[in-house]
Amino acid sequence: MIAQLQGRLESLDSDGALVTPPGGVTYHVMLPSFTAAQLGGSIGRDVTLYTVYFLESTAQGATIFPRLAGFLSPQDRAFYELFVTCKGIGHRRALRAMTLGSAQIAAAIADRDLATLQSLPEVGKRTAETIAVTLRGKVDAFLAGPAPAGEPGAADAAATPPGSLQRLALDVLTQLGENRSQALRWIEAAMNADDPPQEVEALVAACFRIKGGG
Repeated sequence: MIAQLQGRLESLDSDGALVTPPGGVTYHVMLPSFTAAQLGGSIGRDVTLYTVYFLESTAQGATIFPRLAGFLSPQDRAFYELFVTCKGIGHRRALRAMTLGSAQIAAAIADRDLATLQSLPEVGKRTAETIAVTLRGKVDAFLAGPAPAGEPGAADAAATPPGSLQRLALDVLTQLGENRSQALRWIEAAMNADDPPQEVEALVAACFRIKGGG
């Protein structure tokens, strides 16, 4: 099984990406929309994708093709693997539906926020309800999860681990009555700043500044 792929990002399109590892073999990797958007400025650069290998059948099973789906973090890959266990959500449908990050979708599931789930492509009311019922209680590990591997500062033992910092800030914000999905967006924006907060209080304060338009 191919679990990780490192190489030069050759191109991006609606079907995914072409990645060439050292050695010259180019792989086609299917991507969710939010991952493709994150990679938009990386064409020609080396990237690391955490991959899922699966088989896709066509023509009523007469033909079977091997496929790779790629993600920028082990957390996003693990969420995808959980997502496809939901009835009615196959591999391609899951990739098309993931226009938000795994933490935001997980928050919508945890909050039974059907409006957010229905905003995902190919997810109607009935499917949103199925997702919420099936996966609620299974998504806690994905709420404000860890920063992608290799992100600057991720291995700094002197600082609070990014996942713990974000989870604590999320707990504070929700206890203060903020919507979980919106709080996750603020946390993501604050942590993507040039000088991200290193303490819970600073991160919560940064979220409220973002909320206020600051």
